[in-house]
Amino acid sequence: MAITTASFAKAKAQGRKLTMLTAYDYTTARLVDEAGVDGILVGDSLGMVMLGYDSTLPVTMEDMIHHTRAVTRGAKHALVVADLPFMAYQVSTEQAVANAGRLIQEGGASAVKLEGGVAFEEQIAAIVRASIPVMGHIGLTPQSVNAFGGFKIQGKTQEAAQRVLDDARAIERAGAFAVVLEGIPTQLAQRIAQTISIPTIGIGAGDVTDGQILVAQDMLGMYGELSPKFVRRYANIGQQITQAISAYIADVQSGDFPNNEAEGYTMDGTQLEGLH
Repeated sequence: MAITTASFAKAKAQGRKLTMLTAYDYTTARLVDEAGVDGILVGDSLGMVMLGYDSTLPVTMEDMIHHTRAVTRGAKHALVVADLPFMAYQVSTEQAVANAGRLIQEGGASAVKLEGGVAFEEQIAAIVRASIPVMGHIGLTPQSVNAFGGFKIQGKTQEAAQRVLDDARAIERAGAFAVVLEGIPTQLAQRIAQTISIPTIGIGAGDVTDGQILVAQDMLGMYGELSPKFVRRYANIGQQITQAISAYIADVQSGDFPNNEAEGYTMDGTQLEGLH
């Protein structure tokens, strides 16, 4: 059965940990989906991981729709959530609803995610009223990297922690079905998970949340530019890819590849006699 937003609520009620990973293309989505994750996030992190930007800020709605389409073609089981990129929802509620609708209608996503809490409660509520499920995202929100002065852990003081907690309550109040808690102390994540009724999905928030999410390329060792403390590397596929390509280059240059008998095709030699 396909995972739905109701599946997330049921998992929290049953105490079953939810699992999410990012995917930005058909092949990765298919593999992640077959492995059995609950949710796939088409994150605006694709700007860094797939497009080579130094932040998520340059990512456009067209980028998000393009990649979401690819992911939804590969995912048959997991809930596909697509990010609303920077400046796709901040201007007005009308803009927020319209762009959320595009990710559903044109991209094929089942839900959208946006960053921010209290400041964007109205946008979240409006999108939910349009029958589009919303996942919130608070704490270290990458679209606010310039305001934060870099990728810094959030909520470490009483005042900062109160702001994050207020954001979580606002997201729940607006009708979101879940919230990502990124880059906050474990103690604060636990307080939030105990305070709100919707599932909390952690990334750099300790083991106290209702689920976890990682960037697939990070945990598979395919993206080496950043190495956050919270990432556990489950494979080193990037190194394996480089080694495989190096072996291919060596085989071509030595004449070992292709092997005409095993990897080539033949024809009746008489068919060449009439060529001129």
